[in-house]
Amino acid sequence: MAFTLAPLPYPSDSLEPHIDKATMEIHHGGHHKAYVDNLNKAVAGTPLESKSLDALVSDLASVPDNIRGPVRNNAGGHWNHTFFWNILNGKGGGAPSGKLGDAINSTFGSFDAFKEKFEAAGLGRFGSGWAWLVSNGGKLEIVSTPNQDNPLMGKAIAGCEGKPLLGVDVWEHAYYLKHQNKRAAYLKTIWNVIDWNAVAKNF
Repeated sequence: MAFTLAPLPYPSDSLEPHIDKATMEIHHGGHHKAYVDNLNKAVAGTPLESKSLDALVSDLASVPDNIRGPVRNNAGGHWNHTFFWNILNGKGGGAPSGKLGDAINSTFGSFDAFKEKFEAAGLGRFGSGWAWLVSNGGKLEIVSTPNQDNPLMGKAIAGCEGKPLLGVDVWEHAYYLKHQNKRAAYLKTIWNVIDWNAVAKNF
């Protein structure tokens, strides 16, 4: 069974002015589609075709050495982007409430302090990668991963572990058309489209 690219869960212009329509179309229809296509090529004719995406990224050690690199990059890219689209919403923004809001305030001191530390993780990721809020053993942590790695891959591969709650793409293709090389500006505007209800469902 081939892996498939789901449509965006909203119109490509619905995150404007924070993320522009052209970026969304290229990011989803170009970059994300390429990860799906290349993943299918890498696993074609192997038992990995029948695995779920979650199972695949969570158990890369079981992937044969000769295709582990392509599977890691492309399954990671497919998982990360699918996750990313589903925590964005043109009517998002604000601050989390309920148990997630309480946990963020308790762990980081305040929502503003959390945002500052999260942005620092995104800015501190050299080159391409992701910034994440994870629940690790019941504790909230901010981590970052290179390329298309994610915390589900575990410490041995991704350098961190935990259940992803929030993930923000800091590859240049996520923001370059609107913000050029200004990653900091992108990280500040992304808060306007984070759907905290969707994030809370991951908690």
